[in-house]
Amino acid sequence: MRILFLLLCLTSTSIFAQVAPRDYAAQRTTGPITIDGKLDEPDWLNAEFQGDFVEAEPNEGATPLQKTEFAIRYDDKNLYVAIRAYDDDMSAIERRSGRRDSFEGDYVEINFDSNNDKRTGFSFSATAAGVKGEEFISQNGENWDETYNPIWYLAVADEEDAYVTEFRIPLSQLRFGSAEIQDWGMQVTRRYFRDDSIYRWQRILADAGGFVSEFGTLSGLEGLKSQKQLEIQPFVVAQLDDYEEETGNPFRTGSDFNLNAGLDAKIGITNDLTLDLTVNPDFGQVEADPAAIALDGFQIFFREQRPFFVQGNDIFSYRVADGQSNLFYSRRIGRSPQGSAFGPLTAFVDQPDNTTILGAAKFSGKTSDGWSIGALQSITARETAEVLNSDGTEREVIVEPLTSYSVARLQKDFNERRTYIGGIFTSVVRDMEPNLNSLHSHAYSGGLDFQHTWKDFEYFVKGTFSLSHVRGSAEAIQQTQTSINHLFQRPDADHVSVDPTRTSLTGTGGRLFAGKQGGKHWRYEGGVIWKSPELEINDIGFIRETDDIRTVQNIAYLWNEPSSWYRRASASLNVFQAFDFGGNYQRIQYEGRFETRLQNYMYAGIGGAHKPRIYSNSFLRGGPRWSFGSENYYFAFVGTDQRKKWTIQATYVNSQGGEDLFAYREYSLDFNYQPFNALSISLSPQFTDAPNRGQYVTTTDNAGQPRYVLARIDNQTLQAALRVNYNMGPNLSVQYYGQPFVSRGAYDRFKYVINGTADRFADRAALLGDDQISLSNGIYEVDEDGDGGVDYAFGNPDFSFVQFRSNLVLRWEYIPGSELFLVWSQGTEGLAGIDRSLTQALDSKILGERLENTFLIKATYRFVL
Repeated sequence: MRILFLLLCLTSTSIFAQVAPRDYAAQRTTGPITIDGKLDEPDWLNAEFQGDFVEAEPNEGATPLQKTEFAIRYDDKNLYVAIRAYDDDMSAIERRSGRRDSFEGDYVEINFDSNNDKRTGFSFSATAAGVKGEEFISQNGENWDETYNPIWYLAVADEEDAYVTEFRIPLSQLRFGSAEIQDWGMQVTRRYFRDDSIYRWQRILADAGGFVSEFGTLSGLEGLKSQKQLEIQPFVVAQLDDYEEETGNPFRTGSDFNLNAGLDAKIGITNDLTLDLTVNPDFGQVEADPAAIALDGFQIFFREQRPFFVQGNDIFSYRVADGQSNLFYSRRIGRSPQGSAFGPLTAFVDQPDNTTILGAAKFSGKTSDGWSIGALQSITARETAEVLNSDGTEREVIVEPLTSYSVARLQKDFNERRTYIGGIFTSVVRDMEPNLNSLHSHAYSGGLDFQHTWKDFEYFVKGTFSLSHVRGSAEAIQQTQTSINHLFQRPDADHVSVDPTRTSLTGTGGRLFAGKQGGKHWRYEGGVIWKSPELEINDIGFIRETDDIRTVQNIAYLWNEPSSWYRRASASLNVFQAFDFGGNYQRIQYEGRFETRLQNYMYAGIGGAHKPRIYSNSFLRGGPRWSFGSENYYFAFVGTDQRKKWTIQATYVNSQGGEDLFAYREYSLDFNYQPFNALSISLSPQFTDAPNRGQYVTTTDNAGQPRYVLARIDNQTLQAALRVNYNMGPNLSVQYYGQPFVSRGAYDRFKYVINGTADRFADRAALLGDDQISLSNGIYEVDEDGDGGVDYAFGNPDFSFVQFRSNLVLRWEYIPGSELFLVWSQGTEGLAGIDRSLTQALDSKILGERLENTFLIKATYRFVL
């Protein structure tokens, strides 16, 4: 496979012709323009409307069925955009309502590369129903950030044979240079819903190596002055929590009321650099994280949803290696307190769910000469828990120290924006407390990254190099060495070992890739990824396993021109191998997939993988290397025409381990229904069945030697996410989200490890007979040697976990940028009886018990000064 890949890299050629950029010359306004969609002012009547759009999807380069044209004007404060979308059947225009940043039905969109850097841009869209959308584009179109939330103005109106969208975009909401005469990159797009086609003003070939880099030009911008943007958005929140009173617990009296206030601000330092500030931020209306259980012991990655950290986060992103590894994971700021207040006399504890963010500041932007700058500073509070002891005494316990989080990011573009070099530095400094010596006192990380593209962005080479350094007490560093991310205590690892006297760790990580990202058919890349054993970034970043070296090869073939049965199709092959730093050959995997969009607007995909070799250093949680043998898996999905009122997607995943050691089967459906334009309903049920004959249970002691206990597990999970959106207008909506979740795990046929790397499972673990193990009062007792005594014991691992989370949110944007939220949240979680079925467990915990309720009112007002 590697030889084939290399031959393809060396012999593949492509005919690549870049389309000449079009130009639109904007003109200054001669009088006031009212945003009403009527285009009856002299500026519009005398404007040059430019059309001649081309079809981008599905028939790239074809002549559109309908005409589209636009014009642009500007003054000292605003850009004005008018787009006419002609239609020979006005009654057939699809006017579906949706929440902000949704793209339902017919819509138009305009993108500005106001930095003219060929990689980033600002996107503004409007549906035929008048729903606004805005996104920040980065990575040359690979990333679209819908949390970009500028203040701008929109009107949509009908003419006899067209619907008209009229925009007013304040220049203060964009970023641009200081030159007297400026040219920006620009693209105008229309979605023609009836046949699900996309029209564009500037043609972009299907084999182009990027998106923003292919924009046309907006010229004629003269005398644009720096907009000293100053926005202040105070907020006030009233919150009532209602729950079942817990007898004897002074911290659970049945209800709590809290009144809170804070402030967000945005200050334009220059046209292209912005300072964002937040004081005592509130994230009460943020949707709850989805429920999940990890039986492998690793932390689950949840996406950031808090607006302050999400907006503009692309500039701070720095991928270390593979997956979600990143030097900056903003959810570390305001995390749950890491200390524990429980002790031998503890009766009740009142501990905060999250650490208070006292304040945060973020300075970011991109200058006209190619410098991308980002700096973030946040301070979180010293948190305490109130404790009531069983003897009636009370005390306070510090559970999180006062902590400073810092991030600095810098990139510079060269070579007409085709090359960049950058760096990042992060810092976590804690004001240590005596009872929190298990935390790092200092954690630093940094890195250098680069990318070079050539032949009109078709080919690339890119890489990152990262360095981490953590300091703390010997207790903290030993805990890090033995954590599941590192596991230096592994008895068969001769390249790492636990040193209880160390007070620091220093590690490296990185990735180096080269390949082809454009071209008519072939795309490919290959590279290497590494994470050294001492790499530790989880104080402010995110990483799972370390001690890993991987080689990766990907190749894909695209069918961008429609045929008689498909609109688009793609096929890909991935091969990777993994080793640890001790030279152990851990894994090899071959994976392929095929996806297509059919001419009847349905879509489908199928794929699978073969893993002939799978070893893990972490499965036994500090024990020796473990072999999973081999694995084969496949998946398939199919979806119906997304233009219809009813849409369905069905997905099936099947994985099977060698010797029937383990299996994974997933069945999921996604239903979407839009009975009328203002209402949409989606339901996504999912059932998984994951039996395993060798599930890790615990590590215990047997006569001074560690004993690694496994068992057979019958693990089933049932969950469903329900979303309902009702839009009473572009600025007033009601949204509901609910997710019941239950996961059940029943253990039997317990075993202990005898040789983790043996070829056969029967030689890797020995089964405990009925006369060797017994269950009493929730404790398994093991007489392994049969002498009648208890050699070791462990708790019953059976579980049936139930969780329910729901949010009902009314959102009213009563003036642009100012909002009122009414929120009702419900939830519960806990354990149900293992003897109950999944549906019985859901019924007993959700319908059979009182749910906790939170009622919240939040009001914001944005002052633009």
